[in-house]
Amino acid sequence: MELSSLVRKLGHELAEIRERSLKTILFKLDHNLISYADLVHEKVLFLNLLEWFNFPVVPMKEEILNFVNILIKHPPAAQKMIGIGAVEFFSQLRPNVDPNLQAIIDGIVDGLFFLPSGLPSSSLSVCYQTRSQPSVDQPVLPQEELFTGYFCQGRSHLPQLEIPPKRTVVKCLKFSTFPWLTLTSTDRHVLSSNESSLRSNNQSLIWSTCELLQDVIMQDFPAEIFLQRPKIVQSLLSLLNLAFGGDGRHRLALQAVSCLQQLCIFLRSRLNFHRDPSFSSTEQGTASQNSSISYCQEARGRPRSRNPSPGSSSPRPSVIGRTVQRPRGDGQDWDAASSSGNSTQANANSRISLHSPLDVGHIDLPDAENEDTLELQMKQLSLPQFCVSILENAIPLLRTGSRRVTMEVLELLVEDMFLIGDAISENVWEDDSLFALELKDKLLLVLGLLGETILYHKTNISGEQPEVMLVHHRMAFISISLFTVRLLQILLPVEKASKVLQKSLLNALFLLSLDVSFSLEYPSIHESIAAYLEQMSTENYSVYKQASEAAYSIECTCSFMVEVHKKGDKNLSELVELADEALCSLPYHQHLPLLQECIHICSNIWKSAEANSLLQAEGQKVLLRLLSHPLLNIKAEAYHCCLEVVKDCLGIHNIAKPVSSICHGVHFLLHPKVLYEICTFGLQEDKNEVNSTAKAILMHLLKGRLVMAVLTWNKFIEALCPIIPVLQGYADTKDTLGNSILTLSETTSDKGEGVLPRTTRLRAALRLLFSKKQLVRSVALKHLTFHLLNEEGANLKRPHLHGSVLSSILNLFIIERAIELKLDGKPESIFKAETVEKLYDILTSDAVDLVLRKSAAEQLAIILEDTKMHGIVKKLGAIEKILAYLNECIHVDGKLMESIVLPCLTLLRKLVYADPVVRLSLAQQSSLLLLLFRVSLIFQNDRAVLTETTVLLCLLLFDEVARTETWADGITGNDTGLPAFSLPVAVVRRYHLPVRITGHHVVSPNTVVVPLSSECLTTKPVSDMLKMAWNLSWYNGIENLLQLINYEKKAETFLDSLKLSSEDILILKITHTNYGLHDCLDSIIQAVSHRDVRAALTRLSFYILNDTLALKCSSGSCGTTLKSFVWQKAINRFLQVLPASVEDEKLLVDVLRFLNKLLRDQRSSLESDHLKWILKSLLKNKPKSLLGLLVRPESQVRDEIDEIQTAVRQQLDKELIRLFNTLLFCSMSVTDREALELAGSFRTELALKLLQCLRLTDAPHFYGLPSLERTLQGMVHVTALPDWSTYSAAAESVTICKKYLTGLLEVISSFYVEWGGNAMSFMGKGVTKSTVLCLLHLSHEMMAQAKDTDWISLWSLPYDNSEEQAASQLGLAWLIPLWVDRDPEVRFTALGIGSALSSLEIGCIALAESCQNISGGLWGTVINILLDQSECSMVRREAAFILQNLLVIPVPTEDVKDCLWQGPCVHDEESGLSQTGKPALKALLHHCQFYEHVNQMVKHCYLGCYMFDLNSSKEGNLIIEKGGITDFDDSLNLWKGPSSQSQSSHSQSTSETMIRSASPSLGSVTELRAIVPTNSTSFIPETVVDRLMAQGQSDTTTTESPSQHDSPMSATLSKQHAVVTPALLSAVCSLLHNLLVVTPKDTRIALQQAHLLTALSSLVSANLVERCILELKAPLGHPCHIEHVKAQVLLLLQYLSSVSRLLKSCLLVDSQLVIQDELLKPLLGNTFTILAISSKDGLDTELTSVLHETRVDFFNLLATLLWKTGQISFPSVTAALANHCTAIIDTICDCINLSTTYPALYTASLQFLSVLLNEEGRRQLQDKQSICQNPTIGFLLDHVEGCQASVTQLTALIIQVCERKSSKDVLKEVATNALLSLLAVSKNAQKCALEVYWWSTWPLLQSGFFFC
Repeated sequence: MELSSLVRKLGHELAEIRERSLKTILFKLDHNLISYADLVHEKVLFLNLLEWFNFPVVPMKEEILNFVNILIKHPPAAQKMIGIGAVEFFSQLRPNVDPNLQAIIDGIVDGLFFLPSGLPSSSLSVCYQTRSQPSVDQPVLPQEELFTGYFCQGRSHLPQLEIPPKRTVVKCLKFSTFPWLTLTSTDRHVLSSNESSLRSNNQSLIWSTCELLQDVIMQDFPAEIFLQRPKIVQSLLSLLNLAFGGDGRHRLALQAVSCLQQLCIFLRSRLNFHRDPSFSSTEQGTASQNSSISYCQEARGRPRSRNPSPGSSSPRPSVIGRTVQRPRGDGQDWDAASSSGNSTQANANSRISLHSPLDVGHIDLPDAENEDTLELQMKQLSLPQFCVSILENAIPLLRTGSRRVTMEVLELLVEDMFLIGDAISENVWEDDSLFALELKDKLLLVLGLLGETILYHKTNISGEQPEVMLVHHRMAFISISLFTVRLLQILLPVEKASKVLQKSLLNALFLLSLDVSFSLEYPSIHESIAAYLEQMSTENYSVYKQASEAAYSIECTCSFMVEVHKKGDKNLSELVELADEALCSLPYHQHLPLLQECIHICSNIWKSAEANSLLQAEGQKVLLRLLSHPLLNIKAEAYHCCLEVVKDCLGIHNIAKPVSSICHGVHFLLHPKVLYEICTFGLQEDKNEVNSTAKAILMHLLKGRLVMAVLTWNKFIEALCPIIPVLQGYADTKDTLGNSILTLSETTSDKGEGVLPRTTRLRAALRLLFSKKQLVRSVALKHLTFHLLNEEGANLKRPHLHGSVLSSILNLFIIERAIELKLDGKPESIFKAETVEKLYDILTSDAVDLVLRKSAAEQLAIILEDTKMHGIVKKLGAIEKILAYLNECIHVDGKLMESIVLPCLTLLRKLVYADPVVRLSLAQQSSLLLLLFRVSLIFQNDRAVLTETTVLLCLLLFDEVARTETWADGITGNDTGLPAFSLPVAVVRRYHLPVRITGHHVVSPNTVVVPLSSECLTTKPVSDMLKMAWNLSWYNGIENLLQLINYEKKAETFLDSLKLSSEDILILKITHTNYGLHDCLDSIIQAVSHRDVRAALTRLSFYILNDTLALKCSSGSCGTTLKSFVWQKAINRFLQVLPASVEDEKLLVDVLRFLNKLLRDQRSSLESDHLKWILKSLLKNKPKSLLGLLVRPESQVRDEIDEIQTAVRQQLDKELIRLFNTLLFCSMSVTDREALELAGSFRTELALKLLQCLRLTDAPHFYGLPSLERTLQGMVHVTALPDWSTYSAAAESVTICKKYLTGLLEVISSFYVEWGGNAMSFMGKGVTKSTVLCLLHLSHEMMAQAKDTDWISLWSLPYDNSEEQAASQLGLAWLIPLWVDRDPEVRFTALGIGSALSSLEIGCIALAESCQNISGGLWGTVINILLDQSECSMVRREAAFILQNLLVIPVPTEDVKDCLWQGPCVHDEESGLSQTGKPALKALLHHCQFYEHVNQMVKHCYLGCYMFDLNSSKEGNLIIEKGGITDFDDSLNLWKGPSSQSQSSHSQSTSETMIRSASPSLGSVTELRAIVPTNSTSFIPETVVDRLMAQGQSDTTTTESPSQHDSPMSATLSKQHAVVTPALLSAVCSLLHNLLVVTPKDTRIALQQAHLLTALSSLVSANLVERCILELKAPLGHPCHIEHVKAQVLLLLQYLSSVSRLLKSCLLVDSQLVIQDELLKPLLGNTFTILAISSKDGLDTELTSVLHETRVDFFNLLATLLWKTGQISFPSVTAALANHCTAIIDTICDCINLSTTYPALYTASLQFLSVLLNEEGRRQLQDKQSICQNPTIGFLLDHVEGCQASVTQLTALIIQVCERKSSKDVLKEVATNALLSLLAVSKNAQKCALEVYWWSTWPLLQSGFFFC
């Protein structure tokens, strides 16, 4: 019962109740209080779930969709959902929700289609049944008795749904689908025809279809059409498989590749278009190419279209012209009859009609009724799907073996990669939606394919293949690897790389990481590879790191060998450091001379007594590492080198010489550590090569006393003493070394002298008693006898040394069972200190019986198991007491003490064992050693005592070698635990020790850890890497290596494993870009066949592509080579000599294609010399130059019968046009005179050739479309440049322009007018767009070049060429339909033509006459466009310019019948009266609520660069803005940005169209909102974001169309707002300025009422401009980003200029408009902040020029403000100036310095200064007695720190100007006025003038001017 109630409440009218019910149900499900099985039976639930989205407020969208997604996993629920039409519902809902929700909806729809097979078929059919054909807006549910539909018009519509304030962005996608475009039947027929041709079996047809697609169809149709109707794309993808076929079928695959590449480029262009705020509109393009179309519904009744127009305020006109019936199936069909419409009927319907430029007869609308739009939309390809499809289908082609196929496929993949960066997010790896999972699987497959391809090309490089294939495989390997890494960088952040575990990719990355030549050529790419490898495979990364360390070590080896052989003084420290690093790689290269040099350096370092101890230590470390090297041959060589040094220094040949420093050469060996190494490890080495050499070294040292200096011998003995315990292990009576060792403990004279000191000899003799050899022990006895006999008080000690006692000494210390030494080191003790003290007192008390004392000693021995008690016992003096007792015992009278000896010895042993310090102290006491020896003799039959004594002696005698920290660096004593007594393994093995000891130093502590195991070294990648590293290091770089004449001979000294094979050298030559480029250019120069040149060109193309992928671009190797003149020599003949055959033409195509790629990549950095050389080559051999190839003789054209020849020539034409377009672009940056002259001649010559190419002699209906498209694109580029027509000697500029105009008008007439404006078809749109843009450029050229205004009449278009209608002309009416074309770029351009023509009075009149038949006329049409809030800003801006120009012509104040220019004309139907002139203008503005609309524009201004940001990270797509845009877009950008050649934007002519429209975003929308003041919200329509952000799917409906009786205001304001840009508002400001001039009173009132000036002046924050300029001065980002920032600054500065000019005009009309506080204070703050910006550092000329222009306007505004309202505004100006005083004065100084180059700025700044200082002077005269609260100007100039120096500089500059200028010069007058004002106010200025320039200022003083 409760559940049913909750389900019913899901459909409640109140959102809160619905939300609470949903939360309750979800809570119960989460806590298992109800189950989904319970919900399945609730019938109303499913209807309520769908109905949820039809309420005005829709909360919890994500939760409700997830709920549905889980629910439909139960088959009964899925059936019920299908039964109520859920599939159709969700399909239509999808485009209207946020991108992240679309993935959930996709999952729901997939789940509904995926039903168990057991379901009855009838249940499935419901999904597809429809009662009637519903519109998309009104899907009908089967349960009509319950609901009227989920999209019914009576309820709120989807776009009005509540949008949560915080947007969630879809995880896996950045962009999905473009707004949907519907097509006419003609367009569908064209696409269908081409698609079927692509599936033909006729190769020729397929070829020509691909050509048509590239040259015509893709130029006409928006690129997204091919994704929305993907059959052509699918056909092209299937054609790729032909690459592996024979019979020339691979040519078809290449054609498909070219088509797809072009499509990718166009898609990027379209994506940028949709991101551009300037072209953003809110109208949904029913069939719009670029933005919107609205058409007249009144003319057709209410259409049942699936995509109704959002409004009817701007219906499309028909076009006057002939109806041409030409159904040819090529897309150029005329779709419907056209008629001219009737203006009187329109006027009967409304009082003032603003609806339409031309009334509509019959218009062919997109035929949406005949196709299932929903089904088509479900089948369309999203951008990510398209991108991944290309990857899947194109990557296999990289293995074809054809260089050309590989090259072109890679170029396609690169373009695809840029698109991927815009479409797919790096979060794809974490998204769990169905779409993301599928996408992820495909991407993994693609990455696996790339890995396999890289491995394929790597493994095919072998000596068995011909060189040409080796070159191909290596080039392919490099390029594919670079592409793979770039793709990874775009798609996969390094930190997520562990999620991608494709084995082949991993192996490929591993191979790349070890490729030395690759890593040297592309270091940044190599770093990325290493980073990915680290994340993907720890094992492989470990091998890479070790190999890298070895390679670095090899580099150090070679550097060491170079340095060591240099003459002169050597840096020993650096050499030792290099030697140390070099050791790691020794096992690999085994370059033994390295060892010899290392050892000699060590010897030299140790020779000098004054040598640096640190350097000695470092040298010794190297020596020890060599002596302990794990490789036997290296170790043997190290010992051998040491022996040679020893022999050289101590050899018998030195006997004759006096003892000198020669023997110092062995000092490097005379160190305990070195001798320890030799004795411990060298002597016991199994291999004879080492141990025999070690013995020889020691023998030379031991026997060398006679040839050693005393210093050297003493050094040797000192070093020997610590290691004698080790050395004595080798004592033997049977060999030379052993005997020499035995003599060390011998006392050689009665005086007690010997080789060693006495105590050391005693210890050595005792130690020998532990030897395993009896003969050695017997020698020890002899050596010991001297010490026993000569002991002090020997006669008073026991035992007496008679024969029986001495005979047992030999085996005295040979204990059969070794004991284990252990003590308790637990942290807590169980004994108390008092106990220990009491026991010690008993032990030491003479009064206590010996038995008790013995018991106390035994107890203490037990307690001392606990090491914590040792300190207490030692403090009490236990050691001294025990030694005293032992001495008593060995006394002749000491027998009584024998009972206490054992516990005392145990006590002593435990103390000695636990404390190394005590041990060291006692070990050096010879009396103690002899004492213990006597005790052992006395108790030799008492096993316990003997064992304790023996152990004690062992601890003391072997103490020096028990300390591991002595022998190895970095080991310190163990401070925390009990130090274990441990001996070297060499000692343990060679002595019979009484204790079980853990041996240390099984291997030398100095041994080197070899970085790579032998298994790794044997693997080919690692060995190849180290081999390459060795050779590159040995020959000091790749250049030197490649320059070697005879490598084999030079490398003879290397190991075989180090020698490079011929394949290795070839790989180096190919990989090294610089060498490869020069090799290719040389090949071209020396080529004897077409094939040789073609092969070299293909390689060159690879290098260019590689530089692009590696982000080198202009700074890369290709750019460097371009700066050399080798390439000119290689290319020269192809530019100079015309082709003589088809083969020549084919080759020329390839040459031009390469040149185009090169110049495109280098065009921003192309040097002037190279450009001049190319232009000279093109202009030199006229007419036999490449320019001449554009126009072939008729005979040649007729001869083109052969299809191949025709195709080649078409391709040649394409490449020629591309080359010329690129050269035109490059020529814009030249500055020197010769280059300018050449560039100008080239432009005019090219313009004339292109004019011939139009071939206007042919019938217009049979133009060669591909040729025409190309020609027009060339013309667009030529005409975009200023003065393009002026460099011809043969023809005048005006004549050329007239010919151009005639030709272009004929084209527009044929392709637009005669086809009725092309109706709604896309066919011919490319021609139309290019032609209109040419006409726009032409209008500006004619304006600049024409000497009179007669040229305007040439723009009129006749009806027909026939005589009957010769007098009847269209005039300029042909232009009007273009103003409402479906393409906003065409609309913008056509309106630009209108604004150009209207800049002249005659043009305004001609335009007005041409619009007489349009309701509303010219004025109504243009105002309608300007105020259409759904229109894009660029179009509206041009409309504003036209209005601005119309207002320039004086408008009559009243109705004057005979006046030539009457201004606007309005007709009132109620009264039947008409008005013209100013009354009509006022009525017009009032009726359309002009000022309210402008207010709306300001409120909705958007300051960002992009409508949505595709780059989640700045590092993302660094090449995305590279020149991949179409030719048309390049030239259009010339219009969108101001150029240095443009006229001043002060002009009211159409030159204002040069204002830039695109502004780069400096952050997200949120950031922009934070920057902009709150009263000027940074607006971006949410619907636009919804439409384009991630899913890109257009909304299927927006709002209901308002009825035709609504006023225009209500109609337009009810729509959603399109984006308004600062560029549009700049134009609006200029328009307001003109309105203020024409109707000052009305405009003033309107501005005041709408508060427009406040809104306009506070829109752009100075902080935003300041931040942009700071970023430009210190650029950190990519050049493309910097260009966008620059564009942003230009646009904002121009806007500020426009506002300031408007405000100045307002001041002149009525100052009250400006001096309101809420306007003035923020305005002054902004103004002075921008004036304070320095224009000096880091700003280019274009930006500096615009900044100067803005300063002029600001200074003029401020001067006018003070002049008109001085008393009121002066305090505010002063307060604002105080914050920037120093900076403003510095700015004025800069302006004065520009007096010659920019006099307007100079004048404006000084006039402002004069007016400001005059006001200050006036204030001082009036307010002398009063105290001003704010700082005054005088105070600022004289007392503010920093200002004083600036004032002095300002004064000096003004005086200099006064000195230089003549008295009649206007500039001097301005300067004189400013100086007088300055001297009147500032004491600093007076002081400066008097001190430095008194002679200049004297005339001023004489003039009667007095200082204050």
